[in-house]
Amino acid sequence: MAEAALRLKGLMEQLLGVPLPVRIRAWDGSQAGPPGAPTLVVRNRRAVRRLLWKPGELGLARAWVAGDLDIEGDLYAALELLAGLVWERGEDARGLVESLRDPDVRAGARGLVKIAGLPLPPAPPVEEVRRRRAHLHTKRTDKRAISHHYDVGNDFYEIVLGPSMVYSCAYWEAPDATLEEAQRDKLDLVCRKLGLRPGLRLLDVGCGWGSMAIHAAREYGVTVVGVTLSQEQAAYARKRVAGEGLTDKVEIRVQDYRDVADGPFDAVSSIGMAEHVGSERYLEYATHLHRLLKPGGRLLNHQIARRPHRDETTYSVDEFIDAYVFPDGELAPLGTTVTQLERAGFEVRDVESIREHYALTLRRWVARLEADWSRAMKLTSPGRARVWRLYMAASALAFERNRIGVNQVLAVRTPESGGSAMPLRSRVWV
Repeated sequence: MAEAALRLKGLMEQLLGVPLPVRIRAWDGSQAGPPGAPTLVVRNRRAVRRLLWKPGELGLARAWVAGDLDIEGDLYAALELLAGLVWERGEDARGLVESLRDPDVRAGARGLVKIAGLPLPPAPPVEEVRRRRAHLHTKRTDKRAISHHYDVGNDFYEIVLGPSMVYSCAYWEAPDATLEEAQRDKLDLVCRKLGLRPGLRLLDVGCGWGSMAIHAAREYGVTVVGVTLSQEQAAYARKRVAGEGLTDKVEIRVQDYRDVADGPFDAVSSIGMAEHVGSERYLEYATHLHRLLKPGGRLLNHQIARRPHRDETTYSVDEFIDAYVFPDGELAPLGTTVTQLERAGFEVRDVESIREHYALTLRRWVARLEADWSRAMKLTSPGRARVWRLYMAASALAFERNRIGVNQVLAVRTPESGGSAMPLRSRVWV
């Protein structure tokens, strides 16, 4: 079909009701759209079929992961331009049905069907999780979800995260600091907020590849228990602990946090783990950590937050992230998290927003992945590498635009006497 790009552009604009802000290059080599704009590469008709069978974010995600769609030019600029057409339209199934009553929309849809060819729906990419919305956040389903996200190869994560192997946002004292320096500063900030010192016992919930446990034991002399549900993370962390000569100080377990029963601990760190807990289980999570702490013990909860909805019943999990990145993950507004911690018995003493820090971190991770792209695809799969590139770039923009945030909440199991052992001056973490 000659000039497929021009036909696609016209039909998509007819369907969307607005000019297409990106350029299109189709499978026949034709191009159409604003000169100099990022280019949406439609490699085959299957990409069109994916969008017809699943309009919106999930259809685009499937086409991207399968390699049917690509972007040439500035990825961040392209995502910004496309955001208004996909992520910010807020159109649900009812709205889609309503829009199909428009003759122009129906005509555009018929045209795309004609271009797409065979009507059968393409199979989803193998990287997609077959989602089950019932029985969320049992120990079994949480373990399966964590395995999908983290057990994709430690060598792949080394490419993305760098030598620090810290998978949560860094803390940037200066924008030109190295990623390793910023991650070290984040770990040190957590240790200082927790008031760690020799002789104390720390529980690191969702310990990842062991970076926090190692830093706390090596730099602050504490004894650490780190728990993760990922077998690959645990094996990697144990090897690092042994290499640092800290096996007498650090124990890494493959264990659900709900099964930790050997408290009390003087402090608990939870860095980038609570997003996996789920709203139905969050009070249970907070209550269990409260029980594991000694009176006067501190919790540092480092967690991504979403903006609150006027009607919270309208919240739904992002389709792309749920299917490809964090199965069963949920984000809560900061106020909800604080309330649940307080309901569990904690006294919340400090909240620090570090939203911009995560945007800087994600851009560094994307740059590392792109710089070693061929090896990354070989270490996992081309589809999985595309998932991570899209997810991290889109997330960087979301943090920059205040669509989501990340906060460190410091809370204390304050004893009945009321003595929190906290400093009188805020931001003094000793």
